[in-house]
Amino acid sequence: MKIKILIPVYNDWQSVFKLLENINSEVLNLDHEFSVIIVNDASTETKPELSVNLEKLNSIKIINMKENQGHARCNASGLKYIFENEEFDYVIPMDGDGEDRPEEIRQLVDNLNYHPDKPIVGERIKRSEGIFFKFCYFVHKIITSTFTGQSIKYGNYTCLPKSTVEKMINEKATWSSFSGSLAKVAKDRATIPSERGTRYFGPSKMSFKNLLIHSLSIIGVFKINVLIRSILFLLVYLFLIQQNITIVMLIPIILVFILVVSVFAISKRESQEQLNNSLSNISNIDNLK
Repeated sequence: MKIKILIPVYNDWQSVFKLLENINSEVLNLDHEFSVIIVNDASTETKPELSVNLEKLNSIKIINMKENQGHARCNASGLKYIFENEEFDYVIPMDGDGEDRPEEIRQLVDNLNYHPDKPIVGERIKRSEGIFFKFCYFVHKIITSTFTGQSIKYGNYTCLPKSTVEKMINEKATWSSFSGSLAKVAKDRATIPSERGTRYFGPSKMSFKNLLIHSLSIIGVFKINVLIRSILFLLVYLFLIQQNITIVMLIPIILVFILVVSVFAISKRESQEQLNNSLSNISNIDNLK
């Protein structure tokens, strides 16, 4: 099988090169052809030279983008590039900072023997981030489940068959949210347990603002569900409090209204046209190997 590993990067070359070494070590004994596609999101840091022999990786390409677009759009552009320009059977997208552990690649690939036509997702069972991030993620899961009916416990770290990649590059939500789009186009998914790793170097670059946008982007993929469930909630809630309406009692109504407006506003980031034209943002391609 030909497997492409897709890695977005922005000013974190030290982590990406360490990740390449670790990927090479983990797939040494796997009888498949592995290649790496790195999407460079217009990094301003100088890329170091690759000084180690990564004998198991068949090829390593760096797609250099002209303009910075963000993590989700790098993944979308990478999927489109691979589908249109590479020979492959599966794509494994993963973060470049070490938080998606290369030790789990074997599990993903082994599961292809049982689920060759399904996307396989790394369902997160343990996180390594701080207490604040874990709390935010918990709130995100509750809100997502309540207002969309979806249980999305995975991120980018997946193994996608070619058929799923084709569906994703033809789904506008992919431009805004990888995991939300995958939940929409592939209802039937296999899972492996996945432990979130720690960053190889430096602190996380995920700010609270970016975390909020990330969360709302996932929820926004199912904005109609959010609208319907919000209306039902408000009808039931107003019926229950009609005899005792106070200012405090109106707070949940205001919060739900803010959520719905925010979700619909963020969902405007979804764009099939921009996804279709994403490869025009490529400046050049470096072949490291």
